[in-house]
Amino acid sequence: MKIQNLKSKIQNGFTLIEVILAMTLLALMVTVLYGAFYVGHRAAEKAQVHVDESQRLRSLGEFLGTYLRSAYPYRPSTRDSAIFFSGEEESLTFVSALSIGMGGRGMAKIYLSLGEGETTGARLTLEEEVPVRTEETGQGGYRNSVVLQEGVKGLRLDYLDPQSEEERWVEQWNGKERRALPRAVRMSLRSERGEEIQWVFPVMMSVLSP
Repeated sequence: MKIQNLKSKIQNGFTLIEVILAMTLLALMVTVLYGAFYVGHRAAEKAQVHVDESQRLRSLGEFLGTYLRSAYPYRPSTRDSAIFFSGEEESLTFVSALSIGMGGRGMAKIYLSLGEGETTGARLTLEEEVPVRTEETGQGGYRNSVVLQEGVKGLRLDYLDPQSEEERWVEQWNGKERRALPRAVRMSLRSERGEEIQWVFPVMMSVLSP
């Protein structure tokens, strides 16, 4: 009787192979669950980064649009018909009817340019100068510079000709020669990740140009 009871207890337990199989299946399940959790976590992080980047670019577009929509047909003197507006492919200098740095009070000279950055790519910078001086006089005043975007891979500025019956964009705009503001400024920017962003900023005060 004692020998039969011992055999029965041994038969009711787990064998070594069954224990190894159970541990192997458990390890596989833990690995699969961890992999799914890791992939989901990484996807959520990438989505958050994309949302943050989109929000930052939207804020950048609104910031630039505030200045460009307020571009003013500034003349150095009342007898001068030339307008202070110099637009190149990667830089732009003009006078805005408002100064954000001064709380929206007064006009400001704006300089937008692309220069060497600290990381890969270039740096998009905006400089605001108050009071407005069309020439370097060396006198005092308020000047503020802010970095708008790091790691810029490409920048292109185009200008909409208001005197053309059809939609005609040009690469340069010289206010002294044209004696008018462009109807709009189109900015095409390629970010560090290779994304192409394009904004079109209408110049609201172009109707004041002769």
